[in-house]
Amino acid sequence: MTETAVYAAGGVVWRVVDGKLRVLLIHRTKYRDVTLPKGKVDPGEMLAETAVREIHEETGIHVALGVPIGVSRYRLPSKRTKIVHYWAAEATDDAIRASAFVPNKEIAAIEWVTPKKAIARLSYPVDVEIIENFLRLVDEGVLRTFPIVALRHAKALPREEWEGKDAARPLTPRGRRQARAIVGPLRAFGVRRIVSSPATRCVKTVAPLAEVLGRKVDTSKLISQDAWEDGRSDARAVIGERVRSRKSAVLCSHGPVLPDILSELALATGTLRGSYLGSASALEPGAFSVVHLSVENPGSGIVTIETHEPKF
Repeated sequence: MTETAVYAAGGVVWRVVDGKLRVLLIHRTKYRDVTLPKGKVDPGEMLAETAVREIHEETGIHVALGVPIGVSRYRLPSKRTKIVHYWAAEATDDAIRASAFVPNKEIAAIEWVTPKKAIARLSYPVDVEIIENFLRLVDEGVLRTFPIVALRHAKALPREEWEGKDAARPLTPRGRRQARAIVGPLRAFGVRRIVSSPATRCVKTVAPLAEVLGRKVDTSKLISQDAWEDGRSDARAVIGERVRSRKSAVLCSHGPVLPDILSELALATGTLRGSYLGSASALEPGAFSVVHLSVENPGSGIVTIETHEPKF
């Protein structure tokens, strides 16, 4: 991140009403403008966390992020550049019913409109561009998606400093901080199912997430490093089950196994393999790649992949 830039995140919040697509606009009190929900990154936050938090704070609606739909850049009066990352985010009926939004000092009103009306009403060209990006997803029929997250375990004690079995290597203090730091971002993508290599460093990486979600960690030797080194790993079986379920999940594994996981995701969805898979699997400890797949037709290919790294 550039020091002179101001980073923010938000989303195009959408729903289908009587078979028609609607997007959410906010009318801001102070600026007397019409824009998309967004806000600045808080200290220690990752961008995905910011997007979900700001959408909730401005609209009262809890969302899970879908596909990333662009980045806007513009100059502030202070001469600093503001960089805003956006995601598509579906507002479920339950989330809308749970919203406690009332007009306040910041937001005078929220309004559901057609994308065409949104383009006409938005106050800023950069917001219009984001809506146009969003409409490309609509045109391609891949608006409703689910994520499969490939996560590399957090920083662990080096092999040469550990006398026990490799699978029992613990996380370092930095690794434990990373494990806590990724809870918010993973929740931002609506992750519910947690699958992990049985290695201690993997299980401990997802333990904070499991605790917050109130879910158990499903361990699978098929994505363990021990099995990979012995030629007994089987990422295909794990990926096949997750793609068939069409539900969000995180798979926590090891550096050498991640390329197999990404490759199998491409094969399972009929996606052409390329160098992008190498980039998505070459993760630092505690980093993760979110693979977005179409709910209606997972076999139509990977919609997009985005990679996130912890700040520790």
